[in-house]
Amino acid sequence: MNQIFSSRSMSWLNVFAWLTCIATLFLICSGGMVTSKGVGLAVPDWPTSFGYNMFLFPVSKWIGGIFFEHTHRLIASAVGFLTIILAIWLWRSEPRRWVRNLGALALGAVILQGVLGGLRVTMLKDEIGIFHACLAQAFLGLVVVIALVTSKFWSTLSNVIVDSRKLAAIATTAITIAIYMQLALGATMRHQHRDLAILDFPTANGAWIPDTSAAALAKINAWRDARALSDVDALQIWLQMAHRFLAAIIALAVVAFWMRVRRDAQSIAVLKRLSIFWVALVACQITLGAWTIWSNKAADVATAHVAFGAMMLSFGVSISAICWRISYQQVGRPRATGTGAPAFGNTGRLVA
Repeated sequence: MNQIFSSRSMSWLNVFAWLTCIATLFLICSGGMVTSKGVGLAVPDWPTSFGYNMFLFPVSKWIGGIFFEHTHRLIASAVGFLTIILAIWLWRSEPRRWVRNLGALALGAVILQGVLGGLRVTMLKDEIGIFHACLAQAFLGLVVVIALVTSKFWSTLSNVIVDSRKLAAIATTAITIAIYMQLALGATMRHQHRDLAILDFPTANGAWIPDTSAAALAKINAWRDARALSDVDALQIWLQMAHRFLAAIIALAVVAFWMRVRRDAQSIAVLKRLSIFWVALVACQITLGAWTIWSNKAADVATAHVAFGAMMLSFGVSISAICWRISYQQVGRPRATGTGAPAFGNTGRLVA
């Protein structure tokens, strides 16, 4: 009876963990909308809202930019409460110490995230906003890992038998890191609160490789001044070009991984499905990136671009975790030798 109760408790824990993931993604979308609309300081004080307790701020005053900024704070508070519950739940019911530690790490991260959000308001520094955005994405990845390892599916991976050399665990981790770097580049550009440095796509200021000489910049800025756009410098242009180049590299890498899964890991259905969705997300993300430029950074399009970037990161984290899990499960399995007799590697049992 106790075993059945424990199993149900863990199932509900997993559901709660995925709920926290969804809430975090919603929070990232909300933060993206705040940045896209440039209303991050619509509520000038923190932790209060115009002197009110945050949770008692009158709904009648939720107008204009205040609506987006204040609701972002409320969603952030909800994610904070969910994380506190998740960490306590893990600590009380999760037998694996390393998973309990992930819960504690998530709790520390969400506290730091709240502090950074407050400092961004009180200190008026865009650099804090960049760290705030990057930590949000890292926190989402962490909660996704918690949701994944507390699922029943995670334990079934111990039964998968495949040559670990065919699982691109290192490659998927590298792609996921590249996606995170791409999100950081995007956050850096967004938190400059300026117009786009390059207003055309797929070309860049009319060329495939932009000219950033002093004469070219003077001509570009004269054209922008005539249209009431902010001036740009070479660094801003090359920052956007780096974002484009890295996007192309990530797209090629994700497609290559999908092809490798089709060739070498046909028996692992979950990797087949996730890799297909990963490719689809890349296609959507590139389309949204182009649309962001063509729409001159329209708030809803730019926010969708942020949201799909977060989902790409989540898929990367999930696929990497699954690949590493399956690879480590090969430890201690019998391996065929040239004489036909089984040979054993490290016989230590993997605790998972």
